[in-house]
Amino acid sequence: MRFWLILAILIVVPITAVTSFFSVDQTEFAYVTRFGSPIAIFDGSTEAGLHWKLPWPIDSVRRLDRRVHLLDLPPLETLTLDRENRTVDKTLAVEGFVCWRIPDKAAVDRFIRTVGTPEQARRLLAPRLNGRLAAVMSNIPLDELIRLANPVETAERAEAFRRQWLGLENVRGGAGAGTERLAAIAREDYGIEILDVRLRRVNFPEAVRTSIAERIRSERARKVAEYESEGRQKATEISSTAERDARKLEATAKAERQRLEGEADAQADAIRNQAHAQDREFYTFLQKLKSYQSMISESRDMLLLSTQHPWFDLFLKPPTIPKPPQMPQSDAKP
Repeated sequence: MRFWLILAILIVVPITAVTSFFSVDQTEFAYVTRFGSPIAIFDGSTEAGLHWKLPWPIDSVRRLDRRVHLLDLPPLETLTLDRENRTVDKTLAVEGFVCWRIPDKAAVDRFIRTVGTPEQARRLLAPRLNGRLAAVMSNIPLDELIRLANPVETAERAEAFRRQWLGLENVRGGAGAGTERLAAIAREDYGIEILDVRLRRVNFPEAVRTSIAERIRSERARKVAEYESEGRQKATEISSTAERDARKLEATAKAERQRLEGEADAQADAIRNQAHAQDREFYTFLQKLKSYQSMISESRDMLLLSTQHPWFDLFLKPPTIPKPPQMPQSDAKP
């Protein structure tokens, strides 16, 4: 009997010691219950470390992640507002996401009592957020939802959209007045703090994407044809203008060349006449040399001329070169 008692003590005491101590990480909350009733909550940001409790099954610990959770909302098909703000316009497929967390100890207790697990929180938040998103999207024109803008305007529009989505302010035109404030309800009822909501993707529904793509391609093809036609027309205009300018420049250059040649010929004639007037014999001599040059050329023509012909004067009667006048010599001897 004593042996069995010692054996039971050796088994129960280590198990009790092991189950009586637990650690709390910085990234979690520890929710301690005794027979199902909460008795303590430990926040890992300030109470991380080793803690003591009664052994199981008297006390038990549930752990919740205190970090930010990311919830991807299921795709939603919604309608946008037309430009005249009178009726619906286009159907869009919208995908968004939500960032949420459990903020403090009080929220942990509400979360455990009303929600239970993060998976259940996703099932609770998704329908509410998608319903509110559809209400907000139905009051925004498509061209305002998708357009180019500077960074400051984009940030302002994103913040206004986020506030309308969370119910922090009414949508345009007072529509949605009295809508539940989702952020406040999520925190007060479920212990969930919604940090941010954003759109991940905006697209046309899958059923109409093919037809829209075909229409876009045909529109782009039409634009390409217009641009090519306009380009060819401009190229023709540029070519004709360039040819006209080239002909004009060529005519101007020819006229200028003829003018310069005429002036040059006139100056040459004037110089030639002046030289001829100063020394007629020298001019006649040059003309005869030119005649000889034209005769003694590469031409194979044969001329039979008499030696009495004037062309032979330079050979038979060469011109005499006058002697330079001599300086008178002095009779004085050195």
